[in-house]
Amino acid sequence: MANMDGKSLLSCKKSIPIPPPSRQSAATGYPCEYVVMNNLAPRGRSSRVPTATKDLWERLFNEGYKADVRINTDNGGIVYAHSNIIGMASPVLGGMLKQANRSKRWRSISIFGVPHDAVRVFIRFLYSSCYENEEMKEFVLHLLVLSHVYAVPHLKRECEQKLELGLLTIDNVVDVFQLALLCDAPRLSLVCHRKILKNFKTVSESEGWKAMKQSHPILEKELLESMIEEENSKKERIRKMNEKEVYLQLYDAMEALVHICRDGCRTIGPHDKDFKANQQPCRYTSCKGLELLVRHFAGCKLRAPGGCAHCKRMWQLLELHSRLCADPNSCRVPLCRNFRQRLAKQSKKDEIRWTILVEKILKTRGIGIAPCFRPL
Repeated sequence: MANMDGKSLLSCKKSIPIPPPSRQSAATGYPCEYVVMNNLAPRGRSSRVPTATKDLWERLFNEGYKADVRINTDNGGIVYAHSNIIGMASPVLGGMLKQANRSKRWRSISIFGVPHDAVRVFIRFLYSSCYENEEMKEFVLHLLVLSHVYAVPHLKRECEQKLELGLLTIDNVVDVFQLALLCDAPRLSLVCHRKILKNFKTVSESEGWKAMKQSHPILEKELLESMIEEENSKKERIRKMNEKEVYLQLYDAMEALVHICRDGCRTIGPHDKDFKANQQPCRYTSCKGLELLVRHFAGCKLRAPGGCAHCKRMWQLLELHSRLCADPNSCRVPLCRNFRQRLAKQSKKDEIRWTILVEKILKTRGIGIAPCFRPL
């Protein structure tokens, strides 16, 4: 159904019935679908079917030995089958056979709307659960519809899996998405939805999209809204990642500042430290840039707040440190206690802004208080 257009989809939607409830397995007591999904076999029986048995069912189908059903297909085609087998394999076909017209030994039913070869592959699967890979590749969408309409869950899962593992393409993803919605295949519809959003520009230029736009404008509108929502979510994720990076950089700068003022680094630090020319490289990534900023701050003539832009940044770092510091009385970072004493004089708006910043920095690192700010 790779070339399925909007009209055929609409007719499909009208003709697809709701599948009946799953039958109970007489051997296990579980629903038949559950038995197939979980490979439950009756005690004392193997869940694997020998090749010879499968070959026997294949021969029975191919040769039509004592067949009693004629299945009419498009373009005058006929597929011969056995009523007991297809009736047991599909409850929908079983119901159709009960109401079918009978002429001597033959019962006659019709499966229209899909190619004759697709019907033949479908009926063959009811016998032996076998198919050729090329046939599955060609008729996978038709088989998906047939398996849903005639309530053959194991074939339906097989079609879904084949589509997910390689048969789903940019060209057919819109058609498959619509069929997945019609055939109650939520996982497949989700896979298609993600593929459409991921390749939206290419998909929106495909013939399938144009056909959907004509036949299902509401679905197109929903996909466009999903794309807008996805783009907004992507922008929000990027914004949060950039924000997180800023908070991590600020935390690293706070650690480096404490390190410089408490221990000293390279050629800068407290007056009571003896620096060596062959010191090991500093483990703080922000230390080098912060060292240059500290040197500039110490010698700048415009270092008053609002003067030099570099000094303004240094003032902000010092104030941020004071809000993170656990013991300002013994802290060796300059002006730490002074900033703490000024907190009561700040406006409520500034206080809230700084409090939120501190909380986000600590939350980004997943800690309650930075180790370097604890009292010694």
